[in-house]
Amino acid sequence: MTTQSDAQFTARTLSEALPYIQRYAGQTIVVKYGGHAMGDATLALSFARDVVLLKALGVNPVIVHGGGPQIGKLLDKLGIVSEFKDGLRVTDEATMEVVEMVLSGPINKSIVRAINQAGGKAVGLSGADGNLLRAEKATRTTRDPDSHIEQIVDLGFVGEPSAVDTSVLNALLQADAALIPVVAPVGVGADGARYNVNADTAAGALASALKASRLILMTDVAGVLDKQKHLIREIPAAQVELLIKDGTAVGGMIPKLETAAQSVNHGVGAAVILDGRAPHALLMELFTEHGAGTLVS
Repeated sequence: MTTQSDAQFTARTLSEALPYIQRYAGQTIVVKYGGHAMGDATLALSFARDVVLLKALGVNPVIVHGGGPQIGKLLDKLGIVSEFKDGLRVTDEATMEVVEMVLSGPINKSIVRAINQAGGKAVGLSGADGNLLRAEKATRTTRDPDSHIEQIVDLGFVGEPSAVDTSVLNALLQADAALIPVVAPVGVGADGARYNVNADTAAGALASALKASRLILMTDVAGVLDKQKHLIREIPAAQVELLIKDGTAVGGMIPKLETAAQSVNHGVGAAVILDGRAPHALLMELFTEHGAGTLVS
């Protein structure tokens, strides 16, 4: 039973959130959704409800999702061996079939269903729809430890965004402003080839093209930590390269920070790296004074 003190606390919280609600009303927020938050049923339901609440408050969320663990499980089930180079899954033709099937199929539609069940009106898209996400083959190099000769690493159908055409998103939202787009990060090349695009990178490209007010990258850590493992609340985009060079940012945090800085440099208001495992992290970041992660401004 809700007590009067509980009701007063809820009312006070809503009242304190008013300036932030007004700040983001009418603004586009691009959210990369993935990691533990997507794999946990309780957190997934909470995320869907939070997205619906954002829309009800006048914010325009665009969701871009990952799906690495789910892809890995199906590849194992089908007996398709995955190879990783520099943290990226080498994607041959057989693997790409699975990637597109999983990302554009069950994962995308499960998110759409969850948002709709929570009272929203979501629509699922792939980056291939309407040429939303153009991609080109990703290129990586590695240095041979013996000869020190730079060698090209062939990642197969791993792609990087080359262009974004938002006309399909604009058309959908003009037809029905209540729609919430949910985008699978499968890009298409100029020759029609399909590419597996990193979800963080795809979200950053979309946010830049949409001139979003915020790019939110949900991950499985609190945010960017300093060398004493304390959360860094804010990082100017110009300092990101220094944090990478001095070893503060390591591993999977490097591409997230690079994506965040690049998006800010291309017109996004700010980017946030936050812990998707925390309930209502999205709302805490947008509608409270202190936020919930690391802001790249």
